[in-house]
Amino acid sequence: MSQVSTSPTTAALGAASKPERRDIGLRGRYAAERRFRLYGMAAIAFGLIFLFLLLFSVVSKGYTAFQQSMITIPVEFSEQIIDKDNERATNPQKLVSANYPVVARNALAKVLGVGEDDRAGLRAVNGMISDSVRTQLRDLVTANPSIIGTTQTVTFLAHGDLDSAFKGQIDLAVPENNRKISDKQIGWMNQLAESGALSKHFNTGIFLNGASSRPEAAGVAVAAVGSLYMMLIVLVLALPIGVAASIYLEEFAPKNRFTDLIEVNINNLAAVPSIVYGLLGLAVFVNFAGFPRSASLVGGLVLTLMTLPTIIIATRSALKAVPPSIRSAALGLGASKMQTVFHHVLPLAMPGILTGTIIGLAHALGETAPLLLIGMVAFVADIPSTPLEPATALPVQIYMWANEAERAFVERTSGAIILLLVFLILMNVGAILLRRRFERRW
Repeated sequence: MSQVSTSPTTAALGAASKPERRDIGLRGRYAAERRFRLYGMAAIAFGLIFLFLLLFSVVSKGYTAFQQSMITIPVEFSEQIIDKDNERATNPQKLVSANYPVVARNALAKVLGVGEDDRAGLRAVNGMISDSVRTQLRDLVTANPSIIGTTQTVTFLAHGDLDSAFKGQIDLAVPENNRKISDKQIGWMNQLAESGALSKHFNTGIFLNGASSRPEAAGVAVAAVGSLYMMLIVLVLALPIGVAASIYLEEFAPKNRFTDLIEVNINNLAAVPSIVYGLLGLAVFVNFAGFPRSASLVGGLVLTLMTLPTIIIATRSALKAVPPSIRSAALGLGASKMQTVFHHVLPLAMPGILTGTIIGLAHALGETAPLLLIGMVAFVADIPSTPLEPATALPVQIYMWANEAERAFVERTSGAIILLLVFLILMNVGAILLRRRFERRW
């Protein structure tokens, strides 16, 4: 005859009395509960560790983007270089096309003691000054031509390589041939730093400047304005359309196969990859409708299509959460279906609707793939004044900077990520505060 094997626990339960069996069962359940709690705590700990590593990696590389090395020296606005023939009264264009980088180079060479005949030294001095000095000095002269022939104290940007070296981002111990800054330039950098001519300033340019091929002069102003235009377009279009569609489907639409098909498709659209919406926007808004590429309007329309399913689903969930007794009481007191929905149900569902909308906007703010397909990856230096002008977006700007070869763009990339994370955190905190402010319990 075959023997049936029994586990030790089963055998112990069989041999124990009723109270003992009850105690063994309770101890097993408590042990299982403790294990479950430990699993949950371990999962939360792993999540927090990875979140900390992510934030530490981004912040440690990006906080220096909010500082900029700048050189402050007396600059002689030489008439021989700017307006040798004294034509500024009859030919104002002469002031615009003057060789201002030479003006800055000669001023820095004079401070460093580099002679005019030292061509190699002058080239090294020129490599310490940002090319943006051309625009800065030109604007100073065109705004006040009377400074020609005088000496003015000017603060201008250091070159990106000098900025990286001054911030300690370049290993100066490696051989000179393996780095972009020479030993002579390092000596001059230390000389300027000791005299106070070279120092770090808060980098307002990262907030105010547009795209630039020079990392020290690049900023996110165009991307921030483009993202703002797109979010406004999404808010203006997606919120009313999404709420109206949700109210109709939840409160007025008959329950049949057609509405069931619509609901299924809405749920499916929420899971469609964002790049598909980019293809749709390229085909419909750019190729068919003829809207300009790289415009915030097109980006806003594409993100509206992508955000609509999220807002509809969140709004329907908020409407379903309103107790049926609210509807019954309103109808019992003589209110119409329309009055019941708009005077009683919708105000009570508003916290959930606002939360879903803000979360949808935050999702749209971080999207990159659909914007790449509609051409918002263009190099745009001027801040757009309308949504029809070329622009880019914060995630696209991060993508473009990440592909740059210059070492200084690494900190710019991380700095832009920090700004994007700040915007996303503020939007999510706003959603939480709105829910707590308007939420009612029943």
